[in-house]
Amino acid sequence: MLSGLSIRNVVLVESLDLDFGAGLTALTGETGAGKSIILDALSMATGARSDKGLVRKGTEKAQCTATFDLPTKHPVRDLLKEADFDVEDTEIILRRVIGTDGRSKAYINDMPVGVRLLSEIGKHLVEVHGQHDGRGLLDASQHIYFLDAFGGYQKELQAVGKTFVGMKQAVETLEELQARVEKAETDRDFLSYAVEELDRLDVRPGEELELASRRRFLQGSEGAINELSAAEVALGGGEYENRVATALAGIERVKDKVGSSSQTAEAALGQAALSLERALLEAQEARQAINDAASVFQFEPGELDRTEQRLFSIKAACRKYGVEAVGLLEKRREFAESLSLIENIDVELSAAQLACEKAETAYKQAASDLTKARTRSAKKLEKAVHNELPALKMERAKFVTQISAGQASVLGEDKVRFVVATNPGSEAGPMDKVASGGELARFSLAIKVALATKEQKVMIFDEVDQGVGGAVASAVGQRLARLSTEAQVFIVTHSPQVAACAQHQYRIEKASKKSSTTTFVTPVAANEREEEIARMLAGEVITDEARAAARQLMKAS
Repeated sequence: MLSGLSIRNVVLVESLDLDFGAGLTALTGETGAGKSIILDALSMATGARSDKGLVRKGTEKAQCTATFDLPTKHPVRDLLKEADFDVEDTEIILRRVIGTDGRSKAYINDMPVGVRLLSEIGKHLVEVHGQHDGRGLLDASQHIYFLDAFGGYQKELQAVGKTFVGMKQAVETLEELQARVEKAETDRDFLSYAVEELDRLDVRPGEELELASRRRFLQGSEGAINELSAAEVALGGGEYENRVATALAGIERVKDKVGSSSQTAEAALGQAALSLERALLEAQEARQAINDAASVFQFEPGELDRTEQRLFSIKAACRKYGVEAVGLLEKRREFAESLSLIENIDVELSAAQLACEKAETAYKQAASDLTKARTRSAKKLEKAVHNELPALKMERAKFVTQISAGQASVLGEDKVRFVVATNPGSEAGPMDKVASGGELARFSLAIKVALATKEQKVMIFDEVDQGVGGAVASAVGQRLARLSTEAQVFIVTHSPQVAACAQHQYRIEKASKKSSTTTFVTPVAANEREEEIARMLAGEVITDEARAAARQLMKAS
């Protein structure tokens, strides 16, 4: 529900703050008083196309703020949630500012937003039927939703939605499989060669590191052997041991000659003999240690070449397939899977194609059932609308719901469009192209009354009573009043019969002062409405007869 409207510097309006209630509200006033300005301001606040022409002369910017109270399950709540707005409050405030340079700024709950989001929100909040706005029934893309809401065939709609999702998933699976097969077919020779090559290479986990380490060892082995040989030479080989043994034998001969004649000599010779024996033993141990170390660095001829060749083959494969050595096994598995896909593709493709055909058949059947349900509902809607038209002085007009083939979607395969013909024999066409402003508003009223669903939008009818009076105007007012039990309805009217059916009334006037003209709006209190409707009946001079007629109109409404 639109609970408030605040306007600043919009054309003739300098400053205006209005509060609105539920039900039917009539906006009345003389022609040119500025009723359309109020609609333009509301459209501006709800994201409709607006320009700098709305800025009041002598000011820098125009601003309009519309406040709405949202029901708990209003679709706007989902849109706000998607846009990261807090949706806990029942109130939403839309604000639009337009400068003299034509630049526009939009706000929702005082947070800056794009005009596109503001417009999307506005489409779910307000419909203007008549000469000023292309929303609601004038938006052909929305007609299918109106028909479906009227028809109430939720079971068929749900079946179409479910089977469409299933068909889409089946098609995506098939397309993905076909793309993989196409690529694999192109790479068949490469894949076969790659698998064979990697099988021949047969890399073990960690082998590259082992080979690199062995290569460094083998490359350093020759130098190590040379160093050990030099150490052995430094020890003098066997000559050193022979000299030590000769020296030891000489000591023994001296000991034999001296005997025990001198204890001092005997002790010294014994110590020399022990030292020579120890030197001989250590020399033998050193030679053995050097020989043992040299044996570690012995390797088969050609081992270094073989090691390097293996290592280089692994590195070449890594460069070729763009992976590290640890990834060669995984790459081989991927190649083998792709190759297997080619070899077994017929079975998988057949299964995917069959699943796709079944899903498409299920969708086609569900879509066909939905089309039949829509066709039946379209006939009922046409009849309901035609029943409303005579009372609105449009008994010769024709309303048709066209259902044609469309693109498959979650809504089925139908395109739905409401078309009208205002004169017998004329071809039906879009409402905004065929009907005049007043006829358009009355068509919209008839359709909305026929739909008779719980509306969550504010509906505004602009001069729906144009060109009619008397009983027809009363019929228009009665239908608007009936519609206002389902939604908040505003009517811009010159008709006292229509205004008398409203629960609320606002009088729109303009006044000129020197070089400026200002539009202002006055709420008509309940106890003043009889006088206001009498004024609409009689003009400037209000007679007792006009007052009596006004009382009768309000009583009848």
